[in-house]
Amino acid sequence: MLSPVVKANDRTHSDARATECLEIPTPAALPPKAEPGLKQPASTSLCLPYIDVRLDFEQKIYWAAMRPSQHPMITMELLRDMMCVQDSVRAIMEEGNREQHQHLEYFVAASQTPGVYNFGGNLAYFADCIRRRDQEGLKEYAYACIDVVYGNAMAFHTPLITIALVQGDALGGGFECALSFDILVAEKSSKLGLPEVLFNLFPGMGAFSFLSRKIGTAAAERLIMSGTVYTAEELHRLGVVDILAEDGQGENAVRDYIAHNRRKHNAHSAIYRSKRRINPLKYEELRDIVDIWLDAAMKLGEQDLRKMERLVVAQERRLDGRGGTRPAV
Repeated sequence: MLSPVVKANDRTHSDARATECLEIPTPAALPPKAEPGLKQPASTSLCLPYIDVRLDFEQKIYWAAMRPSQHPMITMELLRDMMCVQDSVRAIMEEGNREQHQHLEYFVAASQTPGVYNFGGNLAYFADCIRRRDQEGLKEYAYACIDVVYGNAMAFHTPLITIALVQGDALGGGFECALSFDILVAEKSSKLGLPEVLFNLFPGMGAFSFLSRKIGTAAAERLIMSGTVYTAEELHRLGVVDILAEDGQGENAVRDYIAHNRRKHNAHSAIYRSKRRINPLKYEELRDIVDIWLDAAMKLGEQDLRKMERLVVAQERRLDGRGGTRPAV
């Protein structure tokens, strides 16, 4: 029987981008050894439509950064690219297994939109689906979200240690996505929160599952029910953010963490795998909660939908004056 992640790949790769996933470079695809005196490239890169990928085989780090966007939200197109990234990680790790060599040890998920990690779900699409009573369209989107976060939470079924690098606002589904990785690094000025309760809904794509395992069910419930947007410092004190970085130093904090802990990678990887065994996250749990979310979403009234749309407008205003892009990692 196929795993849920494999099923997700079958669905999300049905378009032309499936071929592109297969073209992500692996060490075997790199140029042959350089002539004496010339430096052999230790990294390569690939630009998917919505995610920039940099493969640093010397440091054994897979960097994936959501590309700059005027609307940094989770769309179906972004979800497809995320699944492509997961496929490429597994392909590289499988190649390493055949060669009895581990090509990668760390995976880092970041964003290139200045001041924003991700604003989360496509609220305008949610409102449109609910008004049109298109539950199937909403379900397809929600299931694609949990396919991605489940893959993240399982470290793509590899020995990788996964890291979310948050350099700006991570709200709703964007926060849920960051929570799905082993380690959450956030810069001090970053703001993270789950505002769904403000429009009479709840975060249904993994927040409760991830937070309850990290800080306990009662604390997770308080955080979700408050609808509050917290600073990274507040969430660091609560134990949600694992590493607090100075503003502008998030990437350096990630590199420092990896450099300091590289010799312990085998132990740390085994600890995270054990953690997943002690308190396992089943795909069925995420799916059942999404089904509860779908039922609740279809019950929203017009007043709730207008609040949802006002939040979209507020997010767009928050981007005003934030020109430029963050360099690719």
